[in-house]
Amino acid sequence: MKKYILVILPLLAINSCSKIEETINEQIEKTTTSVKEKAQNAVKETLNETVSNSINSLTNAENAQFKEVFPQGDPTMISDFKGKKFTFPNGSPAYVFKYKAHKELLIPYLERQETSNEEKSDKVAKKIDGKSFIDKLSFVEKFLPDNTIDMSFLEDLKNDKSIEYYKLKRFPNSSTIIYNPKTEQVFQFVEVSK
Repeated sequence: MKKYILVILPLLAINSCSKIEETINEQIEKTTTSVKEKAQNAVKETLNETVSNSINSLTNAENAQFKEVFPQGDPTMISDFKGKKFTFPNGSPAYVFKYKAHKELLIPYLERQETSNEEKSDKVAKKIDGKSFIDKLSFVEKFLPDNTIDMSFLEDLKNDKSIEYYKLKRFPNSSTIIYNPKTEQVFQFVEVSK
């Protein structure tokens, strides 16, 4: 009988240790999951707050005129103009313009605008790949509530391969120009450096 007890006792001890280890692993897993959820919720809340502040600045956008940003010369080459001015959360002003224009007249006009720092400025507009710009707009679109900004033009930008993208920095203004050669429609995003 003593032999059986000596054999059974270590087996029970091993079995008990396995159950203790299982319980510890379950507790660690629950704690890890809980910590991850709390961290994700904190990040989500911070992101939502930042996006809300950004949206508030966008929804508080004011109407803007082309001459406010580009005062040199007479911009008679543009038509069907709509413009908005808003402020980024960092306090920098920005503009979104939508209008029609001939690229051959528009680009040189923008290149001739005065600059406050010639060393930080481009002499000519550079044609760029629009993919990264579209990716940024698509990312922002995901966080905007419905009907905040009409982003329907984004689908056209993604699908129409003839659309051209230009970047021009005439300090303090930095413009991204999206030009549709078929319709002569222009979307221009202007960031103003402080």
